[in-house]
Amino acid sequence: MKLEGKVAIVTGSGRGIGRVIATTLAKVGVDVVVTSRSLNQIEETRDKVRKLGRRSIAVQGDITIEEDVKRLIGKTIKEFGKIDILVNNAGITGPMTEIVSMDLEGWRKTLDINITGTMLPTREALKHMIERKSGNIIIISSNAGQRGLATRSPYVSSKWAQIGFAQCLAHEVTKYNIRVNTVCPGAVKGERIIKYMQQRAKISNIGFEEGMKSVANDALMKRLVTPEEVAKAVLFLASDASSGITGQTLNVCGGTVLH
Repeated sequence: MKLEGKVAIVTGSGRGIGRVIATTLAKVGVDVVVTSRSLNQIEETRDKVRKLGRRSIAVQGDITIEEDVKRLIGKTIKEFGKIDILVNNAGITGPMTEIVSMDLEGWRKTLDINITGTMLPTREALKHMIERKSGNIIIISSNAGQRGLATRSPYVSSKWAQIGFAQCLAHEVTKYNIRVNTVCPGAVKGERIIKYMQQRAKISNIGFEEGMKSVANDALMKRLVTPEEVAKAVLFLASDASSGITGQTLNVCGGTVLH
């Protein structure tokens, strides 16, 4: 996979999948810009990337704020001179409730972070990618972006929107030699799924342990996928190994979509 010397931005890279994506890219020679609202967390990720022998800067900011995103892109160009790869990973799970009880603030916040927070970094990065006639944009969506789930309408709606956004974008930018693809993880092992199942247990008759087992059993592989497996899919899409692929959705879910 020819990625030595490439420059990537990974949003939401302070922990979890985002951090693993950042370090996985670094292991194959990519310099990585890490960003999130938590400075301490992205500084930790930055240090991990540097220990792998790659250059890295941490840029604190909110991906829903236009000025923050412009500052992120500006610092990347100033430090590295280019953007080869943008991984739109940042997102939130949002409120868990039936639509009849939906809180408008929670609804708006989820769509703002998950879809506007995808559009803004993409828009600003594209200005440089188009000029160079080269680039690769990868959006971390979800299996939830391909099916309806009770009590998850803000999250599901935003993840469906990311897939549609990626397909629209692919139509627009392929002429500039820019590829756009989406990765859709299933339930991923780690802190996020634990918090989700704890929330779910509070609003349902399913206990935490039973819920965790049911999520694993939804996959044909009968297990959760790992952040490393998601990161390897990103690595594939970022590399020349996927040079003929754009506008596509890659499921990393252990077969959940077939269940």
